[in-house]
This record gives sequence, structure tokens and C-alpha cells, in this order.
Amino acid sequence: MKNKNFIYKSISVLMLTGISFGAVSCNNGNLEDVKNTGTFDSNNYFKNEEQSFAGLVATYDMMRKYSGGFENMVTFFNGASDDFYSGGGSSSDGAGIQGFSNYTLNPVIMPASYWKDYYQGIAKANLLLDRIPNANMNDQTRKRFIAEAKVLRSLYYFELLRMFKNIPLILKPVLVTDDYYNIPQEDPAKVYAQIENDIVSALGDLPMTIPANNLNEIGRITQGSARAILGKIYLYDKKNTEAAAQFEQVNGTPGQTSQYGYKLVSNFSSLWVIDNKFTTESILEAMHTNRGNGVWDNWGSGKDEGNAVNQMVGIISYGTNTNIPNNDAPSIHSGWGFNPITDDLFNFMQGDPRLNATIFNAKILKQQNKITYSPGFRDTGYFLNKYLPRKADESTQPGNTELNFRQNYIVIRLADTYLMEAEALGGAGGRAQALLDAVRARVGLTSVPVSMQAIKDERRRELAGEGHRWFDLVRWGDASSKLGPRGFIAGKNEVLPIPFNELINTALKQNPGY
Repeated sequence: MKNKNFIYKSISVLMLTGISFGAVSCNNGNLEDVKNTGTFDSNNYFKNEEQSFAGLVATYDMMRKYSGGFENMVTFFNGASDDFYSGGGSSSDGAGIQGFSNYTLNPVIMPASYWKDYYQGIAKANLLLDRIPNANMNDQTRKRFIAEAKVLRSLYYFELLRMFKNIPLILKPVLVTDDYYNIPQEDPAKVYAQIENDIVSALGDLPMTIPANNLNEIGRITQGSARAILGKIYLYDKKNTEAAAQFEQVNGTPGQTSQYGYKLVSNFSSLWVIDNKFTTESILEAMHTNRGNGVWDNWGSGKDEGNAVNQMVGIISYGTNTNIPNNDAPSIHSGWGFNPITDDLFNFMQGDPRLNATIFNAKILKQQNKITYSPGFRDTGYFLNKYLPRKADESTQPGNTELNFRQNYIVIRLADTYLMEAEALGGAGGRAQALLDAVRARVGLTSVPVSMQAIKDERRRELAGEGHRWFDLVRWGDASSKLGPRGFIAGKNEVLPIPFNELINTALKQNPGY
């Protein structure tokens, strides 16, 4: 089998061959989408290893939901946290992200893609799991494909659980003859049990590691990344003992290289260099490239491959003042002004060595007359430097420049799993202390006594802007105190409203409070 350029596969192979997984319907919602009615008969596909691998690549492609398209996870959940505002050009720039940021989000303006896209990924995994057992390939490869599909399906279900909590559990292809409109929501505990057990069953069929120089396969699920996903799922499922056990295997000795080859990089800032992909700290990474040559016609369709966060957090009408001798202001690509950083986060980060890598202080540069820019909605002058697009990073390939930034998004990295393990350990004990110390030592900070508050503070500084803060606040039970001034209502806003169109003519019930 030729796996060459797995990481840079431009458009999903299934789309290239004219294969479609489901008819999108504005009226019937996701349960219509998961029907395997397309331009081909799936019974006559997935006959061999090559075809099965094409389906696997298509299933991986759904990971770009984290950072691809206007409705990506990173800017959406950043904007709802206490560290960012929604931003954009105006208060009406993206009804969904604006409504989430000020907690007026309702089923009508809730972007449907956060529900639909993950169910499309699940549908692709289900079809693979149904067809691969009968495909012509060697058993070792078959087992690996099945394991990868199970882990990806579990990851997509986990994201749906974190957002919506009350969701249908669909584990097989839904056919035209099935009563797909009456698939009910499942008890969240049963969904958690299913996805946890699926990953446990998959671990033995996954490779321990993939060498960094193996461009044919790097980016695929390994035993290490599967354990990290499982540990995170356990943590959200309040199974702290099980979570800590999985994270310990992923993390190894704090500060050292783990059994899976993971190690904190020495330079924190290097994590955000656009072509510094798949470092030793990266456990799970969503892949972006400019090779798809994305254009507006297919943006957000799943066929585009650029990182949308770069364009969205870019500064509106940014320019440098050429009248200033030896102006050292960086050359930055103009963007759309989403996710301006709050004064609260800027002040919280003062004195931290990660400040400049995390926050771009346009406010001071403008005061010094070194730069000009147009303030967007809720402008503070502080921007997310981790994903700020540089002129040097603009694509030279065909396609729209705005849509073809190639920076990968690190879904899970080692500093994250260190701090999640310390949290699962209750923020106490020698190992939790060592994990916290390792994250701080990497940036030259001295030890502080471990506690849950110390872990919370460290996660806020270390992971700022990476899309985790809102979920952290909800998991800790801190969301109402931190986000109450924004309009967050306890007992309601911990979960999102199910998009209105998903409820029409189905058995689905809206989440409480919406």
C-alpha cells in the first residue's frame, strides 16, 4: 500500500474519486447526513487495502474541524472564555461566535456544523468499521485500520459530548430503509462507556510510535496518542484514577522522554513556528497545508485544508509605519480581528516568560507610532501571537491567500497531558508536583507548591488561546464565577443548544434552558 504523504493529503481521497458520505439536508439535520446515500454504492467499495485507506484518510480529515473553516473549534471556544472576546469586524460578524461570547446563543444561531461535521466523521468511521472486515488485505493492516477508525470515532463522540452532552449513539451505517429520524439521544454515561471501551480495545493494534522522519505515516493515531485521548475522556467522565493511569503511560518521567518518544521541547516559542510540525511535544495534531489551493467556493466544506485560525485572529488592516527609521515592528498579514485578548489575561500573564509568544501587544506598538491597524469589535490591542499570520507565511501557491495558511493545530500536546495528569491526581503528591515543575522549568520558572489552583493557573498561562480554557472552566465548575459577567447561567450554559434544524421531524430533544 502506498501511504505516501498521508499528512499532506490535500482533499479527502473519497472526494477526489467522487464518493460522498451522505446527503446534506437543511431540513432533516444530521440523521439525514449519516445516511450512506451518495454517488456510489458502498457495497462495491472498500474491497481492498487501497480503497479502505482512502476511507480512513477521509475520516482523519474531519480533525480539521478544530482549526479549519470559519466555524472552527479554536476561535469559537476562545471567544466564549474569559481570556478572549469574540472580536471580528463588528458585533454582527458571525452570529454564532458573537452569541456564544455574550451568552445569547440560541438554537437558531447555533452553527449547525458543530453537530453535523462530527456526525459526518462518525458516519465515515462507521462505514469503515462495517466494510473493512471483508476487505482484501492482510490481518495486521486490517486490525490497525479498525483501531484507528475506533479511536477517531471515539474522539468525535467525545467532542459532541463535551458540547451537547445529550446525543444519539450511532455505531453502524444508517441506511435509507432505517428509521433514522427516530434515533433517540442516549444516556451520556453509555456514550462515555462505549467510546472508552472502544479505545481500550484498539490499543493493542496500534503502533507504539511513528518515527518523525516517516512522512508516509506521521500524523496517524498511535498507541501513545490513543492513550492521551482516552485519558482526557476519562478525566471529563470524572474517572480520575483511570485518567491518571493513562496519562502516566503517555507522560513517563516528567521532563524526560516517555516510552512513546514524547518530550517537552526546550523552546516554548518554537511550538508556534509555522513549519515546526510534529515536534516531540506533539501528541495529536490536526494537519493543514497550502497544497489544497483552497478558494472561497469550497471554504468550510471539508475540502479546504488551510488553517482558518491564522486569518481569523489576524489584525484588521495591519501596516507598519515606513517613516519610522529602523522600525522593528513585524510584518504581519492583515486578518479579521477575531479573538482579541482580554485585559484580564494580559495582566495575568505579566512576568511570565510565555507572555510574548502568547500575546502580541499591538497597543504599545501603535502608541509608539510603529504600526497602524483598524480596531475591530471589542478591540483591546492584544492579539493571539501563537496563530498570528506573518507575511512570510503567506502561501505562494494558487488559491486565496486568506484560506491557505499551513500552520498545524496541536490538538493535544505533552504540557497539556502533564497538567491533566496532575489534575487527575487531585493536585497533590510528589508526582503531581514533578509534572507541574516540569512545565514551569521548561520556560525557566521555579517550583511552586502543587495545588489545584496552581494547576489551573498553569493551564491558563501555558495553553492560552489553544481552545481549552472554556472547557476547563466548565470541567472545574468555575464557569459561572468566571463567565457570569458575560451572561453565563449555571445549569444551562455548560452545554450548547442543539441546532434548531437538527430537531425538525426527529426524536431529538433540546437541551434544558434552550
